[in-house]
Formats: sequence, structure tokens, C-alpha cells
Amino acid sequence: MEEEPGSAENLWQTREVERIVHRQLREGSWKYPGGGKEYVRSKEDYNQIETFRVLGLLVEKHGLDRRHPAIEKAAEYLFSCQTEDGDFRGIYGCQYTPNYSAAIMELLIKSGYGADPRIERGFKWLLSVRQNDGGWAVPLRTVGTKFKLTEALKNPEPIKPDKSKPFSHCITGVVLRAFAAHEEYRKTQEANTAGELLKSRFFKPDKYPDRRAPSFWTKFSFPFWFTDLLSALDSLSLMRFSPADPQIKEALEWLNSKQKQDGKWDLPLLRSKDTELSLWIGLAICRVLKRFYG
Repeated sequence: MEEEPGSAENLWQTREVERIVHRQLREGSWKYPGGGKEYVRSKEDYNQIETFRVLGLLVEKHGLDRRHPAIEKAAEYLFSCQTEDGDFRGIYGCQYTPNYSAAIMELLIKSGYGADPRIERGFKWLLSVRQNDGGWAVPLRTVGTKFKLTEALKNPEPIKPDKSKPFSHCITGVVLRAFAAHEEYRKTQEANTAGELLKSRFFKPDKYPDRRAPSFWTKFSFPFWFTDLLSALDSLSLMRFSPADPQIKEALEWLNSKQKQDGKWDLPLLRSKDTELSLWIGLAICRVLKRFYG
């Protein structure tokens, strides 16, 4: 709305931020609240995914960046999970996770680490594991049904991708968020190719079993986690795709059809324990519309 919102630092002293930061462990992570259950993955791996989740809250909802010591500590913890190859590993055991690697990178970029050489290494790794069609998939999913996820997590070596297999829009949409968040990588031909692939799959089933149903396109969360229509449009709007594009126009018209008379949107929400989730989704939609229509 072109109004001056004030400094984001005004949000850093709220009780909610203090409560979250108070739970941060010394090495910069947050402990996964799973109690004493037995997991296929280690506790450390679950702490990594919990740290990613909490970082999303602090960055996307409370405006924290690397000037805040909690973000600096969290970033260094997450970078400690990065391999020499450039990917962030552990959430799927020893297996490659282009989706979580990119999702972590997205938040680190938004935190102010876009020029960090470790982020550059992450992008080089992501580009090295693309499918031949220019999108992304979880490598272990491309080698056939013989590898169940629980079995693959026990494998001591990462399973190499079969790059001849088709991309997954679920995975490609998450990876594209990292590219869209970066001032330079959002302009690359590789990002544009992935954007074209992503919008070609709107409202269609995924090629792989994870979140295959078309209905997942229209189930929303914030901060973004999986790929849905809004997270995809968010990336494409940052990359300056045109709202006149037929596939993007169809998606925008669908969102428009769900807006109520009072201005809110009537949408299926995931992680609905957040009583203000519908407002965050509404704000995210407004940002997308602002970028597309200026």
C-alpha cells in the first residue's frame, strides 16, 4: 500500500519472539518436541527440521534477520549440516534432499546470507542434481519403488538420481523458492525453465507418490512449507512472470473466486492451530497480487 510500516526491529522484542528465542539450544538449534519416541532418523536430524521450522516463524512472521544473535546462531547450526558438496543433509538420513536444502537456503537468503559463499555452494549443488527436463525430484524417488523411504533412510550412502525421470512439481516448487529469493539466481535461465515447468502442472497430480493428489495445490500454510498454488505464485511473481500467462491467469482467477465480501479468503488451511493463519495467507496473497499488478 506504499505506507511506511516502521522498522521490523520493533517486532524483535515481543513476548512471542522472546519465548521462541529462550528455547534455542546453545549450538543454535531448537529441539524437536517429540518426547521419547523412537524415530528412524536421529534426534539431531529432527532438531534440524525443527530449527528450519522455527527459523521460518522468526524470519517470515517476526522480521528477524542476521543482525539478531538468534538468527546468526541458527544459521551457523544449519550451515554445520551442509556437506562439502553443498547440500544440507540429515533430514532424510544420508539421502539427498533438494527440497529441504533449498527451503533452508531460502530462509538463510531472506535472513541476509545471500552473498555467503556457502549459499553459492548450495546453488551449485542444486543445479548439479536437476533432472534432465530442468526440474527437480527427490533422487531416491527416481530409482523406482524398490526403495521405500524408511529403508532409504537407513542407507549409509546417498542414492544417486535417475535424471531421465520426470521432475516433481512438489519438489521443484520448493527448490524454486530459493532461486526466487535470491536477487541474481531468480534471473537465471535455469530458474526460468523451472518456473515454466512448475506452472505447467497447476491443478494436476504430481509424478511421484509424495503429495500426489491435485488437491494439495489448494491446501495452504504459512510460512510456506510444501508447494501449493500460493507458494508457487509467490515465486513466479518475484521472478516477474506475467499475470497474462494463461496458466498463471487461471491460478489467479481461482484465488479471486475464493475471496469473500469482507476481503478475506475462504481457503483450506494446513497447520491450522495458528488462529491467525488465514490472515497471514491473505497477506501473502496481497503481496503476490501487488507484484503481478503493481
